[in-house]
Amino acid sequence: MNSAKLFVIEYTLHGTAKSFIIRLEKMDNAEAWHWASCDAGVGRIPRFGREKVQKTSKPMAEKFGVENVKWRPAN
Repeated sequence: MNSAKLFVIEYTLHGTAKSFIIRLEKMDNAEAWHWASCDAGVGRIPRFGREKVQKTSKPMAEKFGVENVKWRPAN
């Protein structure tokens, strides 16, 4: 059974508010920063579900203008 859930990630990119919805099994702050940086075009998205990629860290994302990352479950 698929245990993936929907999450809303909100962030700012160079002062502009952005948000998106993503389906993942679990979410935490590190995951949110990584996926926000992917949405901003900074992070790398894995090609396949099992491919391991290095997650984009908060300090690296902040270098490219990603700030104020917040996440919550989608209702």
